[in-house]
Amino acid sequence: MSRLSNVEFMLLQIISESKQASGYQINKLIELRGYREWANIGTTSIYAGLQKLKDKQLIRSEDAGHKSGKGPLPSTYVMMEAGIEALKDEIIISLTSARERDNRFDLGLAGLPFIGKNEAVEALRKRQSFLDETLRNLGQKYEAQGGYQLPLHVRALFLHPMSLIENEQTFVANLINEITEELEGHAHDD
Repeated sequence: MSRLSNVEFMLLQIISESKQASGYQINKLIELRGYREWANIGTTSIYAGLQKLKDKQLIRSEDAGHKSGKGPLPSTYVMMEAGIEALKDEIIISLTSARERDNRFDLGLAGLPFIGKNEAVEALRKRQSFLDETLRNLGQKYEAQGGYQLPLHVRALFLHPMSLIENEQTFVANLINEITEELEGHAHDD
């Protein structure tokens, strides 16, 4: 069994939770939970992901049986036994061994020698602003949906990235301080 993409993994979770869901309902839930921001998932990738899951025989589509307005009868997606197993396997693997952040930032850190110290400090300060805004937006979504009253799995979807962002903020602040101290140290050497 090949590993699932992030989109497929998320879709299986939503379909499993909903028992059955239309494309529209899936999109709505993705929007509500903020998946677009932190999982980087676009609308077109959702429909492509649903098709891939059907091709892998992890889900199947059924006609909804009722419709409003013109157009084709909407499909609802339901889990197949293989989909339930694949979802469980993927959850265990991801909880066990997934990285906690984007390695693109690490590539940037590796490149620090190739930019000036002042440029590095400026870039890291911009990152701090970005992290502040991201944390604020996540916090607002979390509170708007009920905050601590949300079910545990939904709370965790918000609290985990929020705690990682807070740790990242501390890391970046310390890094800026170290680079700034190096700059001041070199100024005294002259």
